Amino acid sequence: MRALLARVDAVLVQAVIAAALSFAHLHDIALAAGQDGWKAWAYPVSVDLLLVAAWRRLRTGEAKASGWCWFVIALTASLGANIATAGLLDLDDVPAWLRILVAGWPAVAFLGGTLLAHSVSKVAEDVDSFTEDADQVDDAERAPEPPVLPAANPAPVPLAASAPPAVSVPAALVEHARKVAAEHRTRTGTAIDTPTLRARLGVPVPMAEAIAAQI
Repeated sequence: MRALLARVDAVLVQAVIAAALSFAHLHDIALAAGQDGWKAWAYPVSVDLLLVAAWRRLRTGEAKASGWCWFVIALTASLGANIATAGLLDLDDVPAWLRILVAGWPAVAFLGGTLLAHSVSKVAEDVDSFTEDADQVDDAERAPEPPVLPAANPAPVPLAASAPPAVSVPAALVEHARKVAAEHRTRTGTAIDTPTLRARLGVPVPMAEAIAAQI
C-alpha cells in the first residue's frame, strides 16, 4: 500500500510540475503576442481545459474522432508554446502570424469546449427516441373508444382477441438494463423487479415490461 501511495504521489508531483511549466509558457506566449493583464493568464487556462475536455470524451468511448481532433489541437497549442519559449522565438518581436493565432484562439477553444461538453451520446439518443415511441403507444391505449349507437336487433359480432402492441427495444438499452439488473442482484441478493427497473431506466411501463422479458 505504501509503495502504491509513493508511486501515485510521484506521478502527481510530476503532473503538477509539467502543468505549471506548460502554463507558464502559454502565459509568456500570450503576453508576447500583446495579450496583457488577466488575458495572458486566461489563455493557458483555456488550453488546459480544452485538453481535459477532449481527454474525458476519449475516456467515455463516444465520438472518438471529435475527441482526438480537439485533443490534438489543444496539445499542439501547449507543445507549440513550450517549443517557442525554448529560445527559438524572439519574444520581444513575435511574428504577425503568431499574433493572429493567439488572437483567434478564444473562438477555437469556445467552439471545441462547447462541442465536447454538449454533444449527446448514441445510447441517450436511442433511449429518448424509443421513449417517445412508447409514450405514443400509451396515448393510443388510453384513447377513449367511440360511442356505440343503439340499433334495432343488432347482430352479434364476434370479438377478435387483441394482442398488446409490441414495443421495440434497442439493443444498447437492453445491454444497459442487464448491467443494472446485475448490479441490483449483487447489491441486494435478489432479482430486480419491473417497477424498480422502470425507475432506474426512466422508461414507460410497456418498454420496461419488454426489457424485463429480455433480461
